[in-house]
Formats: sequence, C-alpha cells, structure tokens
Amino acid sequence: MISRRAAMVSGLALAAAGSPSARAASGKTVKIGNTMPYSGPASTYGVIGRTESAFFKMVNEQGGVDGNMIDFISYDDGYSPPKTVEQVRRLVEEDQVDFCFQNLGTPCNSAIADYLNHKKIPHLFIGSGASKWADTKKYPWSMGFQPGYRTEAQIYAKHILANVKDPKLALLYQNDDFGKDYPLGVRDILGDNWDKIVVKSASYETTDPTVDSQIVEMQSSGANVILVAAIPKFAAQSIRKVYDLNWKPAFYLTNVAISVGGVITPAGPEKAVGILSTAAFKDPVDPAFKDDAGMQQWREFMAKYMPGGDVTDLSYVFAYGVSLTMLQVLKQCKGDFSRDNVMKQAESLHDFDLPVVLPGIKVNTSHADHRPITSMQFMKWDGKTWVRFGELMAGATV
Repeated sequence: MISRRAAMVSGLALAAAGSPSARAASGKTVKIGNTMPYSGPASTYGVIGRTESAFFKMVNEQGGVDGNMIDFISYDDGYSPPKTVEQVRRLVEEDQVDFCFQNLGTPCNSAIADYLNHKKIPHLFIGSGASKWADTKKYPWSMGFQPGYRTEAQIYAKHILANVKDPKLALLYQNDDFGKDYPLGVRDILGDNWDKIVVKSASYETTDPTVDSQIVEMQSSGANVILVAAIPKFAAQSIRKVYDLNWKPAFYLTNVAISVGGVITPAGPEKAVGILSTAAFKDPVDPAFKDDAGMQQWREFMAKYMPGGDVTDLSYVFAYGVSLTMLQVLKQCKGDFSRDNVMKQAESLHDFDLPVVLPGIKVNTSHADHRPITSMQFMKWDGKTWVRFGELMAGATV
C-alpha cells in the first residue's frame, strides 16, 4: 500500500492516490510536486491543479505507469512568490518529491527556478509562457509548455501593422516577468517605430483592486488599438471597462485570458465581441470540435473525474493536455524515474500528438529547445464562440 500524504489545499486533499486495487500494484511511488493559486488574485486558475490531481487519480486507477503509482502533491501558494518558495521547499525537503510539474505563474516560478536548478530537480511544463524558460543555459532543468508570451506579442504586433491603418497602440501589462514579455515582443517588431506607434504603456499590480483607471488613461491617449496582457480577473475588468466607456479600439487579448467560462462569461459575452486573440488548444465551445475525437476523450474524462466542472472553461482542457504530456514523459522513462532520466525524457518528445491542441500542432522538445509548443492561430470572439481564422503562426526569431 502507498503511504499517502494529503496535500491540504483550501481544505481539500489533492494528493492523488488511486483505488485500493491500484495502490496494491507493485512498483514505486513517483512523487510529483506542484503549487497552484487556489486562493488569491489568480484563483481562477485553481481548476488547473484540481484537474491535474483528478488526471493522476485516473492514471492510478488504470494501474499507474508500468505499475508505478503517482503521488501528486499540490499546495496553495496564493499566487504569492514568497509562499511559492515556502511550499516548494516543503515539497522538496519534507515530501521529497521526484520533480516539480506545472507550478503556475510567472512570478511564482521565477522565485523557485534558481533553487530547483541548483538542486538539479526537473521543473517541468511550467504554467507560464515567459521567454526566460527557453534559456537552457541559465535554466537547464526548467521547461515551459505553452507558447511564449514574447512570441505571442510579436504575432499581435505583426497583425496590427498589417491590419490597422495608422495604429496608435495602448499596452496594458502585469508588472512582472509575465507582463513585461509583451512590450518586449511588440518592440521586437516595431523597432525604431515604437515611439511613433505606442501612445500609452501602463502596468498594474496583482494587488490592485481594478485596472479601470489605466483603461481610462488609455482611451484618453487617443489609442485606436489596445493590447491587454493580464490574468483572468483583470482581463475581464478590462473588457467591461472598454465596453462601458463606449470605446471601440482594435482589442487584442493575451491567450492566458481567453477562457469563455473563466473570462468572457464573467465580463459579459456581448461586451467582448470583436476581441482578437490566439490559441493553441481546442476551445470546448468551438462548434468545430463538437464531434472531435480528442475533445470527446476530454469530455469523457470530465464526466467521470471532474463532474460539475465548467466544460466551457479552457483551463480544464489545458490541464488535461499538459497532464497527458507529463504522462507521456513518464511512459518514456521505462520505470527509471531518476531525475536525470525524467529530464532526459522531457527533452525527447518528438512530434507528440496531443489530442486537445489545434490541428497541425505537435509537441516537440530537445536538449537545446525547451519550447514544447511554438505555434498559434488567430481567433475572434463573435459573441458566442471564438472563431479561428488564418494559418498557424509563429513569432520572429530574436
């Protein structure tokens, strides 16, 4: 029997242990450490950790990985970097996890990256698209998952230049390594034209109650384009405020805040009409994926392991996809779950076909490239769903 350590998260035990029959299987216990904002300003993302916990419960019920059970230990860090440090040290030094997976948030991961890399602990499929995770020399044991924020910003800047006449851009971003990647990406494309095109650049803190004042200032700047790089709470506020001001700029929204259930519905679907963003994952409300085999697989998982979960919330799809990718790495380990081998296998994904990403996207990694997903597709909110258009796109080489 596996000795189960209960990971208390907002009063919920999220350590994933399987059924009694699964726990009796031979093999070792693979301990996976995770931190999530189950509380605080980014608590909308808490469903990601809950879904990952349910996923590994499913894996255990199905016999584990080659007979090895998964102990997924997830702690609440409230999206607070000092708390993340405390919880990750607890995971490593007390729980003695084999590696960390999907710790969420750019500022939170920035606070633990040096510690994990110094200890040579795999820091895998980080819940952040910050460009720093592609720096394999500085962070050889860290690996992102989703498309990079800087790449995403480059794609928006290219689209603005091609589609908006005489663009005057206002840029709102979170004041940390997540948000700051967006001005960098825009500058990559605009170059010396930055001062001619960017008429207002403003940031916000995650402790701010609202971003209303920043949106008002942006409208006053004369901007006819707005790019919002914000987590769901502040993205929804931005959508509402732009609408309430009867301001009608070309509106670009970061893809970390495109969930219908988590952002668009709270903001008001009618208030988001015309907003542009990008996607790498299949949206559960897109009618094009109603009968899609990969999304059917996800819906069956949700029905059994996350009953009552919001099936319009893209976060559940993302969590399922990143967990499938982690499972593939564990399968490739062939029973050798040493940290060196886990990292080696994470760097050895070749055209992995993830069923919940958009058609044409494959997951690829190597020792020199820690960017599993690099392509995205544009989409526009039409009041009921995100409508995809154009070809898959990538950013510039910087």
